[in-house]
Amino acid sequence: MDKPVDLIEFETMLLGRYVHLLAPRDRREGERLDRSAYILLSRIEAEGPMSIGQLSAAFGLDASTLNRQTAAMLRAGVVERMPDPEGGIARKFAITAEGRRRLDADRARNISGLRKVMAEWTADEIADFAGHLSRFNRDIERLDGRPWPRD
Repeated sequence: MDKPVDLIEFETMLLGRYVHLLAPRDRREGERLDRSAYILLSRIEAEGPMSIGQLSAAFGLDASTLNRQTAAMLRAGVVERMPDPEGGIARKFAITAEGRRRLDADRARNISGLRKVMAEWTADEIADFAGHLSRFNRDIERLDGRPWPRD
């Protein structure tokens, strides 16, 4: 099993290098979200408004890191602060219309890039890869104790 695991380590390293090439930045398309904003917005989209404490628990990041990231997102107009709908003391971050527009645009560019990469794959190959990748991520989440909400 060592050789296949070695190959997976190598290929995931390359994937981390190449993933940004799937949808390269184009000045004509407007400003893209940075990686942290894309991931945070995706989580808020999945769970609804979240506090710094909830984001910290979800990602295993300290509050100071999240405060910096959410401050940049507030300046960019992609999130807004709101009172806790359940009456809690902590304010929560919600996606703005601009945040949703940019998240949707970035996701569409990412999907377009993936379609280009897999243009010669069969539908079955794409489905098999999606299933294996989902299992891989779920097993990481299980070990980390921080599952990502899925439909």
